[in-house]
Amino acid sequence: MSSKRIDVVAPGQLGAADRKIWREIRAASGAPANPFMDPAFTAAVGAVRAQARVAVLREDGSPVGYFPHERGSAGRGRAIGLGVSDSQGAVLGRGIRLDARALLRACDLSSFEFDNLEAGQDLFSAHSTEELASPVVDLGGGFERYAQDLRRRSPGFCKQTLAKERRLSRQVGAVRFVFDDPDPGALRTLMRWKSAQYRRTGRRDRFAQAWIIRLVDLLARGEDLECRGVLSVLYAADRPVAAHFGLRSPTVLSWWFPAYDPAFGKYSPGVLLQLRMLEAAAAEGIGTVDLGSGPARYKESFKTGDLRVYEGAVVRPGPGGALQRLGREPVRAARRFVRDRPRMARAAARTLEGLGRLRER
Repeated sequence: MSSKRIDVVAPGQLGAADRKIWREIRAASGAPANPFMDPAFTAAVGAVRAQARVAVLREDGSPVGYFPHERGSAGRGRAIGLGVSDSQGAVLGRGIRLDARALLRACDLSSFEFDNLEAGQDLFSAHSTEELASPVVDLGGGFERYAQDLRRRSPGFCKQTLAKERRLSRQVGAVRFVFDDPDPGALRTLMRWKSAQYRRTGRRDRFAQAWIIRLVDLLARGEDLECRGVLSVLYAADRPVAAHFGLRSPTVLSWWFPAYDPAFGKYSPGVLLQLRMLEAAAAEGIGTVDLGSGPARYKESFKTGDLRVYEGAVVRPGPGGALQRLGREPVRAARRFVRDRPRMARAAARTLEGLGRLRER
């Protein structure tokens, strides 16, 4: 009879052997090599978030699973990097069977909240309250095949995009694109644009949070091939007009923080950037670009399909679980109510943008 144990440690306490086993378990699962599910992402969050933890599941002393999470007040748990992580869940070897609440009890958690739980996470999926579409671009057949299909599906979109690129080159200056730009100044420019976009649209400014800036800086300097930051920049006359910072593994690029200079908005520089990025990603051997959950017209234009992700929470009986329900469930219910009514959702977006403009005055 095998002996089982769960040890809860800080991400920095995991060694090279743990990272190797973690990745072997992920590879054997057949799940996409999403960089958010890699130990390097958990380690980066652990370097900037003191409450980051990893539960290490052992059988007969050997690791058979990992559960990255963050532990807040009253034992309220959340997915590692919640708010910026686009793929979440546990990493479990085949045949490992667990009860979600028993796992939380072993981790001294009263609840566990997630908003981008990946498909196939049977441990937590029964506790989801909403299923969301996460658009993806399949580049497995190469960029030319993808571009042919895009032209067939959206001939007007492709023609307009290329015409705007030519106009940008004529009216502003030569257009060039850098897929993996090491310039820290360009990264700071992107953060500034993104902060302004959040404020302009009335949304929470992620780059007003110091830990997110530190996390992005850390990942931008990372050299781990399984999970590292990639800054892509579109220039016109050597001036940055659009940029994106994302995470990549050898086969998956996760779309994360895109933004552009509003002064060049008439050229749709964000769309031009994305088209160039897809071409460069395919040349790098990336087979999937995960655009992340959340509605956006450009995602619908570029996507070839959707993955499913889930939002919800596992809650144990007790005061901490009650706090989780009181604090989060009304917000989720209100958001679902609006999201399921497109006309109301559009009105809410206009209201947020109006509030954002007032704040900028």
